[in-house]
Amino acid sequence: MNISRLAPKGFNRSFSSRPLYVAGLSLALFGSCFLQASAAQEATRKVIARTAPTYPELAKRMHVAGKVKLEVVVTASGVVKSVALVGGSPVFERSAVDAVKQWRFEPAQTETKAIIALEFSDQ
Repeated sequence: MNISRLAPKGFNRSFSSRPLYVAGLSLALFGSCFLQASAAQEATRKVIARTAPTYPELAKRMHVAGKVKLEVVVTASGVVKSVALVGGSPVFERSAVDAVKQWRFEPAQTETKAIIALEFSDQ
């Protein structure tokens, strides 16, 4: 089947998508640089009070270990405003969220977001 016959009349078959590709690539590179700079700025905020999560009873019985990634929103005063699971085992979610909600961070100019990874291992 000849695909060129499917193109509408007057369609420029010599059209190059290269300018669009270059524009898209430039935008992606610029955007990733911006996001990296933003993440680096937020990652410098220190935890000044940390509560260790409890190991869930179900995980103990099943001898399960795992990791949890949480997105944490921290107010300018250093109090945790919200915590959301973004990856990892749901078995550890409640314990991890409850612990991180009690953490305190150093004060900053504005509210920030951070990704926190916690690891649970059978002891």
